[in-house]
Amino acid sequence: MINNLIRYFKSIYFIKAVIVAVSMAIPVLVSFYFFDNYEIGFSIALGAILCAPSDVPGSFKHKFFGILASIILTFAITLLIGYCSSYLVLIPLLIVLVFSISYISVFGFRASLISFAGLLSLVLAFAHQSTTISVFEHSLFIALGGIWYLLLIVFTELAMPKAQADYLFVELLEKTSEFIKIRGKLLVDIDNRTALLEQNFKLQVELNEIHETIREVILEKRLSTVFSNRTRRQQLIFSKIIEIYELAISNTIDYEKFDALFKEHQEKVDEFKILIFEISNKLKHVSKVILNEEKLTFQNNFKILIKKIENHIAIYKGTIGYPEAREGVIFLLNYKAYQEKQIRNLNDIIRILANYSNNDKIRAIKDSEQFLTPQDYDLKKLKANFSFKSPIFRHSLRLSLTMFIGFMIGYAIEMQQPYWVLLTIVVIMRPSYGLTKVRTKNRVVGTLIGASVGVGIVFITQNPLIYAIIAALSFIIGFSLVKQNYRNAAAFITLYVIFMYALIHPNILTVIKFRVFDTLIGSLLAFIANYFFWPAWESKNIKEFFSNSIESFSSFLEHIDILYHKKGEVSTEYALARKEAFLQVSNLNAAYQRLAQEPKSKQENLANIYELMTIFNTYLSALSSLGMYIRTNETGKVPKQFEIYIKHILYKLEEAMAILNNTESQNHLASEELATATKNYEDYFHDISSQRDKEIEKGLPISKEMRMQLHETQLVSEQVRWLLSLSENLVKKVKKI
Repeated sequence: MINNLIRYFKSIYFIKAVIVAVSMAIPVLVSFYFFDNYEIGFSIALGAILCAPSDVPGSFKHKFFGILASIILTFAITLLIGYCSSYLVLIPLLIVLVFSISYISVFGFRASLISFAGLLSLVLAFAHQSTTISVFEHSLFIALGGIWYLLLIVFTELAMPKAQADYLFVELLEKTSEFIKIRGKLLVDIDNRTALLEQNFKLQVELNEIHETIREVILEKRLSTVFSNRTRRQQLIFSKIIEIYELAISNTIDYEKFDALFKEHQEKVDEFKILIFEISNKLKHVSKVILNEEKLTFQNNFKILIKKIENHIAIYKGTIGYPEAREGVIFLLNYKAYQEKQIRNLNDIIRILANYSNNDKIRAIKDSEQFLTPQDYDLKKLKANFSFKSPIFRHSLRLSLTMFIGFMIGYAIEMQQPYWVLLTIVVIMRPSYGLTKVRTKNRVVGTLIGASVGVGIVFITQNPLIYAIIAALSFIIGFSLVKQNYRNAAAFITLYVIFMYALIHPNILTVIKFRVFDTLIGSLLAFIANYFFWPAWESKNIKEFFSNSIESFSSFLEHIDILYHKKGEVSTEYALARKEAFLQVSNLNAAYQRLAQEPKSKQENLANIYELMTIFNTYLSALSSLGMYIRTNETGKVPKQFEIYIKHILYKLEEAMAILNNTESQNHLASEELATATKNYEDYFHDISSQRDKEIEKGLPISKEMRMQLHETQLVSEQVRWLLSLSENLVKKVKKI
C-alpha cells in the first residue's frame, strides 16, 4: 500500500497535476491579496489549465511548441467569442470554429490535444461575465496564464530531468514483463488461449505507444555535455528491451503441433513456463530498481532452471529415441536458445544500470533519428482529409452539429450553467464510437459518484476551510487520474467543481443538481450523435489497416531475404522495415479493439476479421522469428528452394493486397516449382538426418557443422512453409471480407 502511494506520487501524471494546481492557485491568491481582484487571477489560472492538455509525455521541443500553439489558439478564440455577443453572429461562428478547431486533429495526436485546448477555451469563453476586466484584458490574462504554465514546465524539466524518462521506462518494463508472462501462460493454458491472445493484442498496442514516446524522448535528444552519457545508457537499455519484446514475439509456436508433440510430456513445457515467469519477474525487479523501491541484485535462478530444462530434454531424447524424438528435441533446444538470449539481454540491462558498462563502450544507436515517427504538418493534409472518407472530417462535422444542439438546448431551457453541457460534449466525444461510449459511461458514473459523495459531505459540514481543502485535493487527484482511470477522475473533478462553487454560492445542492443534469444531457447528446451523425464504423475502415500491415510484411520479408544472402551486420533499412511491421500490426490491433466496442449490428464480418487478426499477429511472429534466427545465428549458403518460397510468399501477399484494393494481381506463378522446392527441402533434411543417424549408431558426437545444418534446415524450411501457409490463409480470409 505504502509503495503504491509512493509510486503514485512519483508518477508524471501526479507531478503534472501538482504543476497545474500550483499554476492556478498562485495567480488567484496573488491577485486577491495584492490587487483585491480575484478575476485577474481566475483568468490567468484559466489560461494555465487550458494549456495543460497539450503537455503530454514526449520530447521537450514538442512539448514547448505544443503549449505555445495552445496559448496562441486559446487567446484568439477567447477574444473572438468575447467580442461576438449577437446570436445572429455567435451561432454561425460557433459552428465554424468548432469544425475548424476540431479539424486540426488531422495533424496527429499532439495536434488533437491542441485542438482540445482550443475547444475548451471556446466553451469557457461563454462563461466569462465580468464587469471589472474587459474581454481583451481577459484574453491577455489567459495568454499570460499559458506563458506562466510554460515557464513552470521549463522549470520542472530543469529541476527533474530524469522524472519523465524514468517513469516511461518503468511503464515499459512492467508492460513488457506482463507481455512475456502471457507468452508463458500460452504454453500451458490450452483452454484459455483465445482470451490470452486478445490480452496480448491489447498489450501490443499499449507497448507500441510507449515505444513511440520513448523514441521521441531519448532518440531526439542531442548529446549535451551534461546528459550525453545518461542518454546513451537510456538508448542502450531501450534497445535491449525492444530486443526482449521482439524475441518474445518471435517465439512463434504452432500450438496444435506443439500440443500434439508434448501431450505426454507436460513437465518439459512446465519448466519453460517457470523460466519465462522468472524472466518476467526480473523485468519487474528492474522497474522497481529504477523507482528506488528495490536494490539491484544479480541473484537469480536462471542457471538452475536452464540446467533443469537441459535434463528434461535429455530425458525426452532418451525416452522417445531417435529418429522419432528429433523434431521435438530440435524444438526444445531452439526454444531454450531463445530464452537464453532473453536472459543475456536482461543481464545486459542490469549491467548498464549497475554502471558495469564503461563510458567508452557506450555508443548511440546507429541512425537513431530515422527511428522517430515524423510529425507531418504539411497543409496538404487539410485538403486530403476534406471528405467523408476521413474519420476526422466526419468527427468535426458531428461535433459541430452536436455542440450547436447542446448550445440551443442550454439556452432554451435556461440552465444555471449552460456551458457545462458543451463542456461535457467536448470532453466525451471522440472520433470512434467505442471510445465515446466508454467515456460516456465513465463520465456519467463518475459524476454520480462525485455528486453523491459531495451531498454527503455537505450534510456533514458547512465549513468553508474543509470545502477548500477537499476542492484542492480533489483537483490534484482527479487531474492525475484522467489518463489512467477516467471514471475516478470524473468523480474527483466533480467534487472539485462542487466545492469550488460551494465557496462562492451558498446553495450548493442546487449546484450539484445542475451539474448532474447538465452532465447527463451532454453525455446523452454525445452518445446519440456518435451513433447517428456520420458515424465512422471501424468495419468500413479496417481494410486500410490490413493493407498497411501486408505492405509492411512484404518489405520486412524482402529485407530478411537480403540479410540471409549478405550476412553480417543488420542494416538500418532492415531495422526500419522491422519497426514498421510492428507499428502497423499494433495499429491494426487498436482498430480491432475499437471495432469490438461498436454495436453488434455494426460489427460486419467480425468472426472473419478476428481470424484475420490472429493470422496477422502470427505472421508478424513468424517473420520476426525467421529474421531473428538469421541475424543471430551463423548460416550457410542460401538454397535455391528458399528463394522460390520467398517469391511465392510475396506473390500471395501481393494477391491479398489486390483483393483488398479491388484490383487484380498482375503476376502469376507456376505451382510446380513450389512443389519441387518443398521436395528438395525434405530430401535435403532427410539426407543430413540419415547421415546423423549413422553417426549416432557409430557413437560419434555431433559436429558443429552438422548441428548448424540440421537446425538451419529445419527452422528456416519450417518458417517459410508456415509463412506460405499463413499467406494462403490470408488470401482466403481477405476474400470473405
